[in-house]
Amino acid sequence: MDLKFNNSRKYISISVPSKSQTMSPHIKSVDDIMVLGINLSRFNKLTQFFICVAGVFVFYLIYGYLQELIFSVEGFKSYGWYLTLVQFGFYSIFGLIELQLIKDKRRRIPGKTYMIIAFLTVGTMGLSNTSLGYLNYPTQVIFKCCKLIPVMLGGVFIQGKRYNVADVSAAVCMSLGLIWFTLADSTIAPNFNLTGVILISLALCADAVIGNVQEKAMKLHNASNSEMVLYSYSIGFVYILLGLTCTSEIRPAVTFCSKNPIRTYGYAFLFSLTGYFGISFVLALIKIFGALLAVTVTTGRKAMTIVLSFLFFAKPFSFQYVWSGLLVVLGIFLNVYSKNMDKIRLPSLQGLMNISADERKSRTLIQPV
Repeated sequence: MDLKFNNSRKYISISVPSKSQTMSPHIKSVDDIMVLGINLSRFNKLTQFFICVAGVFVFYLIYGYLQELIFSVEGFKSYGWYLTLVQFGFYSIFGLIELQLIKDKRRRIPGKTYMIIAFLTVGTMGLSNTSLGYLNYPTQVIFKCCKLIPVMLGGVFIQGKRYNVADVSAAVCMSLGLIWFTLADSTIAPNFNLTGVILISLALCADAVIGNVQEKAMKLHNASNSEMVLYSYSIGFVYILLGLTCTSEIRPAVTFCSKNPIRTYGYAFLFSLTGYFGISFVLALIKIFGALLAVTVTTGRKAMTIVLSFLFFAKPFSFQYVWSGLLVVLGIFLNVYSKNMDKIRLPSLQGLMNISADERKSRTLIQPV
């Protein structure tokens, strides 16, 4: 903003910069929504929706398939932390490449904040990958759907929050669904281990915290997604590398993977690449259509992932999986509804009775005499 003073007429001239001048250097224009080099703003809303949904389903379904495929390699299940190390390495490279494509390459978020975010990211992804050595993949996905439970528990015990009936009902449905699904898994799955439940539960707790920390840091310092990915995953890479070195687990993992480079490093590269692309479409979906529709799409994707897991990988099946999964889906719907009550208006019982009475009245009026 420029201020100009004129002594003869004594007025102040204020020139306000245009929107393109005041915008963050990470964004080309107000309406531009770039995803993997595609400018989605050139398409209409319906086309944007189908592109985003296709991106989410294609990349994340491949991501889930490759993740389970890697752990189906005989002898690999004990190397979940090494897979996370490789994944963090690829993510760091992808973030570095993307950061080179933007003009402003400065680090905006403080290093101490990135150290915290990196620690939480290591906990989320490392524990989640490691849990697959003890659990069926569908069980892990069901647990991932229930992030609301640790979020609510933290809100109650740490911040003293109070939740409405819809939120409490959502948590109850998710908890019952998880218990029922886990009991089915422990009954019919030959490789069920309680350690896997503990690991994925800890991963959920870290995941519940990291979202709030990342959102606050990015809004406070106006950082880009590529900066967040580069620094959080590169610092996390160092954390895991130090941990594996201290526990002497890195040498046997490297030896094992070097014997099967295509089925380990090759799958891990595609697994990391599809995960990196998938999150880009999820963020675009949130930006264009909002969190409500994004949650609906990602929930459908997770349901499809579970179905494909049973189709492509041999594992015991029980209809108890179906009923418990539907309970979790109901919990997700209640959670979304509680956050969007002003947008989603469900008909009340009295309203339904009035509609029914009006329909009966109209039928009576149109009857022939």
